[in-house]
Amino acid sequence: MTEEIEQVAQRYARYTALGAVVIAAVWHLGYDLTVTLTGWSSFRWPIVVLVAWVVYSVILVIGALALARTSSGPARIRELAAAALAVDVAVILACRPGELLGISDWGWGSVGWLAVILSWNRPRWKAEMIAFLSANAGIMLLAMALSGSLDRVSIAKYLVVIAGGVTMQLGYMAGCHMLRTRAEETVLLARRLAADDAWRESAQRIHADRLRRYEAIRDVADTLLHQLADGADPGDPRVREDCTAGAARLRRLITEREDVPDELVSVLRERIDAAERRQVLVTAPPFGERLPELPDGVREDLLRAPVRALDGARSRARVTVSAMSTMVSVAVVADNEDLPVSPSPVREASGVVVSYQRQGGEVWVNSIWEGP
Repeated sequence: MTEEIEQVAQRYARYTALGAVVIAAVWHLGYDLTVTLTGWSSFRWPIVVLVAWVVYSVILVIGALALARTSSGPARIRELAAAALAVDVAVILACRPGELLGISDWGWGSVGWLAVILSWNRPRWKAEMIAFLSANAGIMLLAMALSGSLDRVSIAKYLVVIAGGVTMQLGYMAGCHMLRTRAEETVLLARRLAADDAWRESAQRIHADRLRRYEAIRDVADTLLHQLADGADPGDPRVREDCTAGAARLRRLITEREDVPDELVSVLRERIDAAERRQVLVTAPPFGERLPELPDGVREDLLRAPVRALDGARSRARVTVSAMSTMVSVAVVADNEDLPVSPSPVREASGVVVSYQRQGGEVWVNSIWEGP
C-alpha cells in the first residue's frame, strides 16, 4: 500500500510538470506562432520576431527536458530567465508603437509560462516567479512610457493582461504545489502507518514468544520436580542427565530474548526446541541482536546445513549466531555421525559459504554470508 501511495505522489509531481509544458507549448504554437505569421506585415522587423519565437522554443525545450529528468526546473535558471526576458524585449522592439498593446506583441503575455517551467519545483520558486513577472511587467511599462502610451485606456489594457497572466501562471504553480505537498504528506502518513503496523506486529510476536518461553520454562521445571517428587534417585546417572539437560534448557529460555524478531533466529529456536524434546543437551548463547537485512535465498542457505547437523544430534549440540553490519554466521557443533561433510568449503548460489569439519564423533558446520 505504501509503495502504491508513493507512486501516486510521483505521478502528481510528474504530470503537473507535464501539464505546465503542455500549456506553454500549446500557447506558444497556437497563439504566438499564429500571431507572428498573420501579423508579419505589421511588424517593423518581422525577422526579429521570428528569431525571438525560435529562442522561446529553445528555452521551452531545455526546460521540458529538465522536468522530464528531475521534475524540477533547470539549474542555469538565471541565464535562461534573462534569455526569456530578452525575447520579450525583442518582440516589443519589433512592434510598431501603435501595436505595443495589440495582439502582435505576444512576448510579454507569453514569457511568464517559461518562468513557470524554469522555476518549477525549485526551493525558491515563489521568489523566482515574482522576480521574473515583476521584471516582465516593468519592461512593458517602461516600453509604454517611452512610446507615450500611458493614457487611461492603455493602462487599463496593461493591467488586464498583467493581472490575467499573473493569475494563470502563479495560480497554476500554487495549485500544483499544493497538490504535490498533499501527496507528499499522504506518503509520509502512509509510511508512519506502515511503521506502526510493523511495530504492532512485532510487539505481538514478542508477546507470543514470551508466553511460549514462560510455558516452556514451567513445563521443564514441572517435569523435573515431579520426577524428583516421585522418588527418583538424584544419584542416578539418568536422572542427573535429565536435570543437567533441564537446567541448560531453563538457562537458555530465561536468558534468551528477541526484542526485534528475526526469521532466522525463529527457525533456529524451533529446531533447538525440537532437539531438546529429544533429550539433546543444547547450548546456545542468547539470540537477541538484530541481524542485517538478508537478500533472497541467503537465510535458507545459511540455515540448511547447520539445521541438518542440529536435527541429527544424538545427545549434545552447541549453536551460535554471529552478526555484523554486512556479515552473518551460523555455526553448529553436534555429536552427529551421519551428516555427510565436504572436505572443502561449499559456496552456494546466494554467496553463502558452508564449511565442515569432523573430529571424533562430532561435526562442526559453519555457514557464513558476507554482504557487498
